[in-house]
Amino acid sequence: MPSLSGKIALITGASRGIGAAVAVRFAAEGAHVILAARDVKGLEATDDAIRAKGGKATLVPCDVRDSSLIEDLARQVGERFGHLDIVVGNAGVLGELAPLADITPDIWAQVMNVNLTANWQLIRCFDALLKKSTAGRAMFVTSGLSETALAYWGPYSASKAGLDMLVKIYAAENAKTKLKINLIDPGEVRTRMHAQAMPGQNPEELPLPEAITDIFVKLADANLKETGKKFYVR
Repeated sequence: MPSLSGKIALITGASRGIGAAVAVRFAAEGAHVILAARDVKGLEATDDAIRAKGGKATLVPCDVRDSSLIEDLARQVGERFGHLDIVVGNAGVLGELAPLADITPDIWAQVMNVNLTANWQLIRCFDALLKKSTAGRAMFVTSGLSETALAYWGPYSASKAGLDMLVKIYAAENAKTKLKINLIDPGEVRTRMHAQAMPGQNPEELPLPEAITDIFVKLADANLKETGKKFYVR
């Protein structure tokens, strides 16, 4: 039997890249996946890949910066399924690589809202549904740049450092519950965001998103013991 048979999983940023690859893998492992992203065509492409392998998905066009949309999604998931087994906070943006003094307030707000605040909204809105699962699992995609002060990466690095602390606090608050909460640093992966950040690097040198999905399956497993940890894919 597939390892995630019968599980309900929500994945943000599921229209491409790591989010799409995780969605396809989770569906192949037996989960019903709820795909959330702004790019409708991308969501449909992910859905096609899932259905081609016999999986099932629910598509939710959603801008994670809009808290009312996340609240509505939580209400709909509760009404339809009664609980949520897995949430993958994957949606992220790079923003602009520039000196901090040159970053505009709009860019700063966009990066913080997508990379940090939206994940807090996922916690706020889905916590109760995750706790109704027999083995609730939450995982959030971070970066090694949350630990490294690299020039010109200010908004992105600061947002991911904030995400790391947010998730660790959430895990500490749930240390005595069944809910397991962790971080994933996927390393360098062949995605559009990486190409945007490193246009001179040969993408053929990097792993495809599909190659790093094992860690997501591991952290979704009902027998998982670890919580409050950061897992590195290297």
